[in-house]
Amino acid sequence: MKNMSRRTLAKGALGAAAGALVTVDVGGEAVAAQPNMQDALRALNAARRSLQKAEPNKGGHRARAMALVEQAIQEVRAGIAYAA
Repeated sequence: MKNMSRRTLAKGALGAAAGALVTVDVGGEAVAAQPNMQDALRALNAARRSLQKAEPNKGGHRARAMALVEQAIQEVRAGIAYAA
């Protein structure tokens, strides 16, 4: 550590900051890396696919769950966009 110059340390810090701003593609949108939000979005998309495959006769609960999952997907996307 003693052999590192301030310039070397500054370059390392700049590289780390740039790495934190890496973007990824989630649903066709480039967003700042947010692994927890991205995990939530993947889980919600999987839940939506499962609900779509489920038998429709559930007393309206399947349809309501699908609507709520869709709303949650939109909220997670909005959160990702807000933080970007």
